[in-house]
Amino acid sequence: MALTLPLSACSDGGHTRLNFVFSKREAIPFMHQVVADYNKAHKDVTVVMDTSGVDPMSASFVRGNPPDVALANYNMETARFVERCTLSDLSDFGPTAKINPDLTPLMKQYGECEGRVSALPYSIMASAVIYNKDTFAKYNLQVPKTWDELIEVSQKLKDNGVTPFYGTFSAAEGWTIGQGWFDYSVGGSLDVLKFFDALKSEGEHVGAQSKVSFEKDFAKPVKKMRYLADNFVNPDAFSRSYGDGNTNFAKGKAAMLMQGPWSFSEIAKTNPDLNLGTFPLPMTNDPNDLKVRVNVDLAGWIPQASKHKPQAREFLNYLYSPEVIEKYNASQLGIVPLEGAEQTKDERIQGAMHYYNQAQFYQGPSVLIDKTIPVFNYTQEMLLSDQPNKLLQTLDEDWARLASRR
Repeated sequence: MALTLPLSACSDGGHTRLNFVFSKREAIPFMHQVVADYNKAHKDVTVVMDTSGVDPMSASFVRGNPPDVALANYNMETARFVERCTLSDLSDFGPTAKINPDLTPLMKQYGECEGRVSALPYSIMASAVIYNKDTFAKYNLQVPKTWDELIEVSQKLKDNGVTPFYGTFSAAEGWTIGQGWFDYSVGGSLDVLKFFDALKSEGEHVGAQSKVSFEKDFAKPVKKMRYLADNFVNPDAFSRSYGDGNTNFAKGKAAMLMQGPWSFSEIAKTNPDLNLGTFPLPMTNDPNDLKVRVNVDLAGWIPQASKHKPQAREFLNYLYSPEVIEKYNASQLGIVPLEGAEQTKDERIQGAMHYYNQAQFYQGPSVLIDKTIPVFNYTQEMLLSDQPNKLLQTLDEDWARLASRR
């Protein structure tokens, strides 16, 4: 159950109350225990965890009464706090020097306050194609590393009566297409970081005449995405939800699923003994192009307006201690962003981990597009429309319109 508490901190007779915002609902029980352990060991501080969500947190900044410390999803919402320099500088914070430098460009993709390190990654999720190892072994299939090999594997599965991919394309599940099918297809085809840097430079001029655009650069990946969806998914994909995908995949009704590591716990509820692995979706015929999708599932930060920065830093430092951050990420199948950290040995994500360790990763384009643009609706329509490129044109128009307003 979420705790909805006033976003404030106070001191009384030398005792400090810290308000701690935590946004990972699946991990609330774990973090409750972390907070309890910390409070037990620190009699002069009481950390109170707030899981009420992003809207109350945003409102607290407007009121000038933000939380003292946070571990929150790093997205466009958090980017507003960063770009307006409302988060304190963590440049001299101990864990900062230990952060994997390959992650720095991804953090900056959401914006930055010049001269500051406003937030630090805490948990990285590496998403890739989830596959049934036993099904692959049964038909003597190898993990595909090129587009042609992917089509060959998919066709062989189909010829043997096995659904290659389980699609969850129902009206309410556009995010499963956006964060899975769309992001994997684009991220496996081009340099997402360079594309969005160039797109920002184009600003309001994005369109048919610009050097880069969604229509120009995403057309081929979307065409391949459509090919997979048109030929290698369950026939009822457009009536199936995220939950259906996890359940039916667990029952062996498909060999592959385009989902993140958060699906493993749901799949295990139906079949805990399923032998699963992960691999990046190959979109070209060059194995060197293989990359996995990552997102900063949680980032740590302290608002500039916190009245108790020393205590907030001490608590945040505790959260980044090996015994906490490593155990947390292992429990969530996440990746610890600190160099030299002990990583989870869970076999299910080692395929994706291999590419993360080689810095072969990208942030999904769907999460780099402003939330005022209904990208998940568009990606779903791309699988339904006979002219998916028109949706890419609409993306260009929306991007240009938003840039013009800014």
